[in-house]
Amino acid sequence: MRIVDFSDEDPAVVLLDQRALPHRTEHLRLTTVDALVDAIRALAVRGAPNLGIAGAFGVALAAHRHPDDPAAVPAEAERIARARPTAVPLALGARRALARLDDGPAAVLAEARAVAADAARVNAAATTRAADLLSALHPDGPLRVLTVCNTGELACGVGGTALGAALRLHERGMLSEVLACETRPLLQGARLTVWELARAGAPHRLCVDSAGPAAIATGRVDAVVVGADRIAANGDVANKIGTYMLACAAARSGVPFLVVAPEETIDAHTATGDDVVVEERGPEEVLEVGGVPTTSPGTPVFNPAFDVTPFELVTAVVTEDRAWSPRREPNAPSAVRETRHDAVRRHVSR
Repeated sequence: MRIVDFSDEDPAVVLLDQRALPHRTEHLRLTTVDALVDAIRALAVRGAPNLGIAGAFGVALAAHRHPDDPAAVPAEAERIARARPTAVPLALGARRALARLDDGPAAVLAEARAVAADAARVNAAATTRAADLLSALHPDGPLRVLTVCNTGELACGVGGTALGAALRLHERGMLSEVLACETRPLLQGARLTVWELARAGAPHRLCVDSAGPAAIATGRVDAVVVGADRIAANGDVANKIGTYMLACAAARSGVPFLVVAPEETIDAHTATGDDVVVEERGPEEVLEVGGVPTTSPGTPVFNPAFDVTPFELVTAVVTEDRAWSPRREPNAPSAVRETRHDAVRRHVSR
């Protein structure tokens, strides 16, 4: 699938418009940074790793649009980097491409293409490591995996992250099913994750977000696997809204809770989850579905795009380089958490 790309003809960033899926497959051809920033904010392109790729291509676009005024490009890069504040890779991708500006527009584009290529390599390593860990934690048979939002190729580049790990299990004959939370308010799970699972021929079912904890508590889930937009230095995880309630249910029920994300998502400059800037989006996303109002006109709305899962609820953060069990405060873990972490310590380097 051509999800995030760059066209050399009349330079443009080309995006698969994820707002149209699963009913239509449409591409956007964006020839200005303004249009790209609007597309990022509107979630035409989404998912932390793909935002990094889009950010890098956006800087390449700016460099091609201002060949005689390279001083204008850093400001454009900063606008792109700030289009969504929670995801780490967006700013990293934009700034990585910008670092080649002195070498000319072609070098900036080459670096942007390298960002995309690196994402595919990183995803392959991380998803393999995560599938290995899941298999080790549940060696007796196929796994039932629960996930939230969308962390496949649509969000993360070739191979995906958390959803990619589930698809690795499917390739090995080790996947019983994926239970996909619909992910309100924009239904990324229902629209995008289910679409990717169907294309892969992987067994799956859809559930409303509030059914996820019940599925965990009643023994219908062997592991929860999610992505991340930013991971604090202490292991707190910022991810799609609804992740925290799944982590709480998993901890209560002794179910492994794995985060699969690129190493670059771990932000050494963000000490804890308290320091994460959580994007709050417009009320219209909650007040309607598909343009149809669902509540009384003028209803006030609380619409955070993300929540933060405390590190002590995380069984492992799995990246391309390691599987990391975030260190816990000496007096924090309960007996349930102790039991859960005992098993994972046999397979995870701390």
